[in-house]
Amino acid sequence: MLYRKFKDIQCSQLGFGMMRLPILHNNEKLIDQEKADLCLQTAIDSGINYFDTAWPYHKQASEKYLGDFLNRTNQRKKVNIATKLPCWECHTTESFMDHFDIQLQNLQTDYIDFYLLHALDGYRFKKIKELGVLDFLDNLKKTKQIHYAGFSFHGDHEDFIEILNAYDWDFVQIQLNYMDENFQAGLKGLEAAAKKGCGVIIMEPLRGGQLAAKSSDDLLKMWKTFETPLSPAALAFKYLFNKPEITLVLSGMHQLSDVKENIKTASENGVNMLAAQEKAMISELQHYYLNRKNILCTSCGYCSDCPQHIPIPEIFKYYNEAHMYHQIEASKQKYHKNIQNKFKADHCIECYQCESLCPQQIPIINELKKAHAFLT
Repeated sequence: MLYRKFKDIQCSQLGFGMMRLPILHNNEKLIDQEKADLCLQTAIDSGINYFDTAWPYHKQASEKYLGDFLNRTNQRKKVNIATKLPCWECHTTESFMDHFDIQLQNLQTDYIDFYLLHALDGYRFKKIKELGVLDFLDNLKKTKQIHYAGFSFHGDHEDFIEILNAYDWDFVQIQLNYMDENFQAGLKGLEAAAKKGCGVIIMEPLRGGQLAAKSSDDLLKMWKTFETPLSPAALAFKYLFNKPEITLVLSGMHQLSDVKENIKTASENGVNMLAAQEKAMISELQHYYLNRKNILCTSCGYCSDCPQHIPIPEIFKYYNEAHMYHQIEASKQKYHKNIQNKFKADHCIECYQCESLCPQQIPIINELKKAHAFLT
């Protein structure tokens, strides 16, 4: 395992994400202890020393499982635990500490190494900042109940920079992969955080598995032309390990084979090791995926004032991803789960307000009809 210096410690450049553990009976809350134990022990034995969990993972079972595992095996001091404050559940100043105390109990520890404000955007940060969350973090650090304070981010780049400059953060966690270089915080956010002296934790290196698949004939043919020993997942990780600004890359590993493959990749690939041929491969893959977009939406947000409150860019995103990454069922599930029925595309009243504002001149109304029919 290769390591990278963060403050006064060495972090494995691969971290274990605890949100996709093996489960029983197709129930997210029932973690398969035997299989999960084997995955975690293999990771620790191979040098992984960063384990990332959170309040909602596995329907609030992830923290409890990790705490139980480390206690049963007496390995708490071997690893760094990262978990996150569920900011969306915090409506009073007191609720910060209420949640934190429960998390300490879940994890069976008296301190947390890396503590994050979970899933921030501009609106959520403003709300919890007004409740005094930054003073709360200061107090946790002062009492040594946490060692490092950070935040995970899901918003636009401008909000990221505002939050980054609002506090003396130790680290940040952002989504980044070779298809999301300009998405959310993006590469510019990575550079800004590194320039400020923050550690940078990367999530979604494979876009939820989308970049790990060779699920179509044309993609299989493309990989054969690459003549590379790397798997799609290994190439995606190598792209990130190549960047010196990154502290570590998280992977939500689901099974032992994932753990072993990712450990091998993280043990053999580091900073400035991405060859010119591999950069060319990534460029070709970027073009391949982008050319499969059905709707040329840039998520600029000009259409966000829809009188029916239809989240047009989000719907187009699911529709595009179904075609780009050959994940039709996953996109349908996201549309069903993430967008309430009253805001789905079939509630469009055809006022044409969105089309008059769209810089890409997309025929939004017709595309919404197509997207809805496809995703349902």
